[in-house]
Amino acid sequence: MFVPRRRALPHHVPFWVDAQSEIYFVTGCCRVRRRNQLAIEPISTGLTESVAFRHTRRDWFAHLFLIMPDHWHALMSFPPDAPTVQKRISKWKEWTAKHLGIDWQRDFFEHRLRSSESRREKTDYILHNPVRWGLVERPEDWPYVWFPEEPRVMVP
Repeated sequence: MFVPRRRALPHHVPFWVDAQSEIYFVTGCCRVRRRNQLAIEPISTGLTESVAFRHTRRDWFAHLFLIMPDHWHALMSFPPDAPTVQKRISKWKEWTAKHLGIDWQRDFFEHRLRSSESRREKTDYILHNPVRWGLVERPEDWPYVWFPEEPRVMVP
Protein backbone atom coordinates (compact mmCIF):
# COMPACT_ATOMS: atom_id res chain seq x y z
CA MET A 1 0.00 0.00 0.00
CA PHE A 2 1.36 3.42 -0.98
CA VAL A 3 1.42 5.93 1.85
CA PRO A 4 2.21 9.48 0.75
CA ARG A 5 5.07 11.11 2.60
CA ARG A 6 4.62 14.71 3.62
CA ARG A 7 7.16 17.27 2.60
CA ALA A 8 9.69 18.46 5.12
CA LEU A 9 8.56 21.47 7.09
CA PRO A 10 10.42 24.71 6.37
CA HIS A 11 12.46 25.93 9.33
CA HIS A 12 14.52 28.74 7.87
CA VAL A 13 14.59 32.06 9.69
CA PRO A 14 14.52 35.19 7.51
CA PHE A 15 17.82 37.09 7.56
CA TRP A 16 16.21 40.17 9.13
CA VAL A 17 15.05 38.26 12.23
CA ASP A 18 17.20 38.42 15.36
CA ALA A 19 16.98 34.80 16.46
CA GLN A 20 18.14 35.61 19.99
CA SER A 21 15.26 38.00 20.67
CA GLU A 22 12.59 35.72 19.22
CA ILE A 23 10.46 33.17 21.02
CA TYR A 24 9.42 30.00 19.22
CA PHE A 25 6.45 27.77 19.95
CA VAL A 26 7.80 24.26 19.23
CA THR A 27 6.00 20.91 19.15
CA GLY A 28 7.35 17.41 18.56
CA CYS A 29 5.28 14.22 18.26
CA CYS A 30 5.88 10.51 18.61
CA ARG A 31 5.43 8.40 15.48
CA VAL A 32 2.60 6.44 17.14
CA ARG A 33 -0.13 8.79 18.36
CA ARG A 34 -2.70 8.37 21.14
CA ARG A 35 -0.49 6.08 23.25
CA ASN A 36 1.39 7.21 26.34
CA GLN A 37 5.07 7.03 25.48
CA LEU A 38 6.42 10.19 27.11
CA ALA A 39 4.47 10.98 30.31
CA ILE A 40 5.97 7.98 32.10
CA GLU A 41 9.12 7.32 34.08
CA PRO A 42 11.98 7.26 33.26
CA ILE A 43 11.20 8.85 29.86
CA SER A 44 9.70 12.08 31.25
CA THR A 45 12.65 12.61 33.59
CA GLY A 46 15.13 11.91 30.77
CA LEU A 47 13.40 14.41 28.48
CA THR A 48 13.24 17.09 31.16
CA GLU A 49 16.86 16.58 32.19
CA SER A 50 18.03 16.77 28.57
CA VAL A 51 16.11 20.04 28.03
CA ALA A 52 17.52 21.48 31.27
CA PHE A 53 21.05 20.36 30.33
CA ARG A 54 20.88 22.07 26.94
CA HIS A 55 19.35 25.11 28.60
CA THR A 56 22.24 25.31 31.09
CA ARG A 57 24.74 24.76 28.29
CA ARG A 58 23.05 27.66 26.43
CA ASP A 59 22.16 25.62 23.36
CA TRP A 60 18.76 27.21 23.78
CA PHE A 61 16.70 29.04 26.35
CA ALA A 62 13.64 27.00 27.27
CA HIS A 63 11.00 29.32 28.71
CA LEU A 64 8.64 26.36 29.19
CA PHE A 65 8.69 22.64 28.34
CA LEU A 66 5.60 20.43 28.76
CA ILE A 67 5.39 16.70 28.09
CA MET A 68 2.14 15.12 26.94
CA PRO A 69 1.61 11.36 26.48
CA ASP A 70 2.59 11.37 22.79
CA HIS A 71 4.04 14.83 22.13
CA TRP A 72 5.68 17.83 23.77
CA HIS A 73 5.33 21.60 23.58
CA ALA A 74 7.90 24.26 24.36
CA LEU A 75 8.52 27.97 24.21
CA MET A 76 12.18 28.48 23.32
CA SER A 77 14.69 31.09 22.24
CA PHE A 78 17.97 30.34 20.48
CA PRO A 79 21.36 32.08 20.56
CA PRO A 80 22.39 33.76 17.31
CA ASP A 81 25.88 32.22 17.08
CA ALA A 82 24.77 28.64 16.75
CA PRO A 83 23.25 26.16 14.34
CA THR A 84 19.74 26.66 13.07
CA VAL A 85 16.60 25.94 15.09
CA GLN A 86 16.07 22.89 12.89
CA LYS A 87 19.55 21.54 13.57
CA ARG A 88 19.28 22.06 17.35
CA ILE A 89 15.88 20.40 17.72
CA SER A 90 16.76 17.61 15.28
CA LYS A 91 19.98 16.79 17.14
CA TRP A 92 18.10 16.76 20.46
CA LYS A 93 15.44 14.45 19.01
CA GLU A 94 18.18 12.20 17.63
CA TRP A 95 19.84 12.03 21.07
CA THR A 96 16.56 11.31 22.88
CA ALA A 97 15.64 8.63 20.34
CA LYS A 98 18.98 6.89 20.85
CA HIS A 99 19.26 7.24 24.64
CA LEU A 100 15.60 7.11 25.68
CA GLY A 101 14.23 4.88 22.92
CA ILE A 102 11.66 7.37 21.65
CA ASP A 103 10.28 6.81 18.16
CA TRP A 104 9.66 10.38 16.94
CA GLN A 105 7.75 11.52 13.91
CA ARG A 106 10.04 12.97 11.27
CA ASP A 107 10.52 16.71 11.73
CA PHE A 108 8.73 18.98 14.22
CA PHE A 109 6.49 22.04 14.20
CA GLU A 110 7.87 25.44 15.08
CA HIS A 111 6.25 28.85 14.95
CA ARG A 112 7.98 32.14 15.68
CA LEU A 113 5.74 34.31 17.83
CA ARG A 114 4.78 37.48 16.03
CA SER A 115 4.14 40.86 17.59
CA SER A 116 0.39 40.23 17.56
CA GLU A 117 0.82 37.05 19.55
CA SER A 118 1.29 37.00 23.27
CA ARG A 119 3.81 34.84 25.04
CA ARG A 120 1.23 34.61 27.83
CA GLU A 121 -1.41 33.30 25.41
CA LYS A 122 0.92 30.56 24.14
CA THR A 123 1.96 29.70 27.70
CA ASP A 124 -1.69 29.35 28.70
CA TYR A 125 -2.39 27.23 25.62
CA ILE A 126 0.49 24.88 26.47
CA LEU A 127 -0.31 24.64 30.18
CA HIS A 128 -4.01 23.92 29.48
CA ASN A 129 -3.25 21.13 27.02
CA PRO A 130 -3.49 18.36 29.66
CA VAL A 131 -6.84 19.82 30.78
CA ARG A 132 -8.18 19.83 27.20
CA TRP A 133 -7.10 16.20 26.86
CA GLY A 134 -8.99 15.33 30.06
CA LEU A 135 -5.82 14.22 31.88
CA VAL A 136 -6.19 16.63 34.81
CA GLU A 137 -8.79 19.13 36.01
CA ARG A 138 -6.39 22.03 36.53
CA PRO A 139 -3.13 22.90 34.71
CA GLU A 140 -1.19 23.00 37.98
CA ASP A 141 -2.05 19.32 38.57
CA TRP A 142 -0.03 18.17 35.53
CA PRO A 143 3.41 17.00 36.75
CA TYR A 144 5.23 16.90 33.40
CA VAL A 145 6.12 20.56 33.01
CA TRP A 146 9.46 22.35 33.36
CA PHE A 147 10.33 26.02 33.78
CA PRO A 148 13.89 27.36 34.11
CA GLU A 149 14.94 28.50 37.56
CA GLU A 150 17.09 31.43 36.50
CA PRO A 151 16.10 34.51 34.51
CA ARG A 152 16.76 34.60 30.78
CA VAL A 153 20.39 35.29 29.97
CA MET A 154 21.76 34.34 26.55
CA VAL A 155 25.08 36.19 26.51
CA PRO A 156 28.28 34.08 26.49
